Amino acid sequence: MARRAPLIRLSRDEQQRLLKTANAHSTPQAQAFRCRIILRCGRTDRPTNWRVARELGCDPGTVGKWRQRFAAHRFEGLADLPRSGAPRTFSPGRPA
Repeated sequence: MARRAPLIRLSRDEQQRLLKTANAHSTPQAQAFRCRIILRCGRTDRPTNWRVARELGCDPGTVGKWRQRFAAHRFEGLADLPRSGAPRTFSPGRPA
């Protein structure tokens, strides 16, 4: 039995904040992409991770990760977690 992705319901304020962040020129691209994922997940047609991934050109696991983090921590869950080493580079495409 497949697990169901958490339902994302966005308040008007959350939707506005996500839109503003996704469209701001100063927003890092990884953060903007996460906002676009959540905005799509929050639409009323309740898309699956596979559908969102196909529409945005990324891996379904990526959609699932950010959907879960947003469901648990809302906007703050979309921030990068601290990590050691060199910063990762961003690429929304599928791995080779």
